[in-house]
Amino acid sequence: MLSKFIVAGVVSATVATAAYAEEAAPKQRFTHEGYTYVYQVKDTKAGKVISGRRFPDAVAFNLAVKNGKVSGVSGGQQVAFKVEDARGAASE
Repeated sequence: MLSKFIVAGVVSATVATAAYAEEAAPKQRFTHEGYTYVYQVKDTKAGKVISGRRFPDAVAFNLAVKNGKVSGVSGGQQVAFKVEDARGAASE
């Protein structure tokens, strides 16, 4: 569930920063339920890659966005869901 919020923030941040994409993507952040998520979004040939850490506990996450789906590892657990599910979570 927390991963959906990560991607929700990333989806909106990605749209805003797509025009400024660089080789080394700038770090972005948002706060949800007392945690601060610090991450980078990188464009690859296979799609977008979202990686970063959730603070204060420094839990790592690494997610791939491809064909409208998000998958990867967050806090040592496999996660997979649709980008649209994350957008819906952001509006709650």
